[in-house]
Amino acid sequence: MPEIPTAPVILGDEPGSFPHSVLAERHPAIIRQVRDAFPYAPGQHRALDELLKSCTEGVIEPLPEGAGDRDRWRAWGLDDYVGRSWFDVPWLWSESHFYRRLLDAVGWFGPGAWQGIDPFRPFKRAELDAPETDEELAALDTLQDRPEPERARALLHGSLWGNRADLGFRMSAAGAEAAEPAPALVADDSETLWSLLPPSGTGTLVLVADNAGRELVPDLLLIAHLLAEGRIGRAVLHVKPYPYYVSDATTADVVDALQRLAAAPGAAAGYGRMLWSAMADGRLTVRAHPFSCAPLPYADQPDDLRAEFASATLTIFKGDLNYRRLVGDRLWPPTTSFQEVTAYFPGPVAALRTLKSDVITGLTAAAENALVVAEGQRWRTGGTHALIQANASHVSSDLHGK
Repeated sequence: MPEIPTAPVILGDEPGSFPHSVLAERHPAIIRQVRDAFPYAPGQHRALDELLKSCTEGVIEPLPEGAGDRDRWRAWGLDDYVGRSWFDVPWLWSESHFYRRLLDAVGWFGPGAWQGIDPFRPFKRAELDAPETDEELAALDTLQDRPEPERARALLHGSLWGNRADLGFRMSAAGAEAAEPAPALVADDSETLWSLLPPSGTGTLVLVADNAGRELVPDLLLIAHLLAEGRIGRAVLHVKPYPYYVSDATTADVVDALQRLAAAPGAAAGYGRMLWSAMADGRLTVRAHPFSCAPLPYADQPDDLRAEFASATLTIFKGDLNYRRLVGDRLWPPTTSFQEVTAYFPGPVAALRTLKSDVITGLTAAAENALVVAEGQRWRTGGTHALIQANASHVSSDLHGK
């Protein structure tokens, strides 16, 4: 076995760092926005106040004895981190646990009248219903008469750059949504990605979704195109089992996105009807595996999930958080091989991601140098750069028959 590369795990304990700002500034802002979005009762307000104090000044506490996922979180490392500052444990773990505790505070897990009420739904719906979404859907009409490769490329890049719609990111980076993307990607393995999805393909695409709203819509459009053109026979869309990281997609968000497409004029409605039909006949399946909300890298995935990814023709991970989990939330040298850090993955894998955190692999030395000269280190977190990376090392001789 080749030696697996490693690098320091990212913590949030360095003042001035991006992870520290998320814990110290973004999380309190999210608590305030959630508090203002609903007419919560006094008990929920107290619980939100306690969470605010805990995550900024206090320590990580055990989950209640009756919590249904208590044993799962203990398996994910809770016992090792209880009593420690939120800033002194791995950033990925601390961030993920914050959202778990936020749902507790507002009554998501119940029992009670607020059980299952998504605290982030107003933000998601506002974005999905925005005029900008209408403009993006209207642009689909201009694609209809284009050659298939051109349409495929446009929809792939729509899915890639749709990641800039991340609501949690915008909360701490005002104006980022108006910034123009760089004219070139920092890494582009799109030819490898397309080679795994040939025009005559009949295999299964697994897409691990990131955000709802204006990012999930282009993800669904890409799936619809691949199904309609016969480049895949089936798609599996992985979403979160509960609200997470403000805008991460859940099954309810998939339904909202499909209804938004179906209600739109022009080509968008056709895509919506096609996807609705694909859901009904099993060509498109939605999955909400508990590990999707785990505070761990995908190198630690459970056996059932590993088997599912192993059987896929290609698995695509969308977005920044999924990228951190795919390669490991570590301070990799940017020239670290993407193929090496994803060698553990059981099947062909690709990442579509706009850069919103420090984690990065797979750059050439020349690309890294050009970015640093132009922007210092801002290119890592500004959301103005993107990448398409793919690892086809697990392709088998009967790949397209999967």
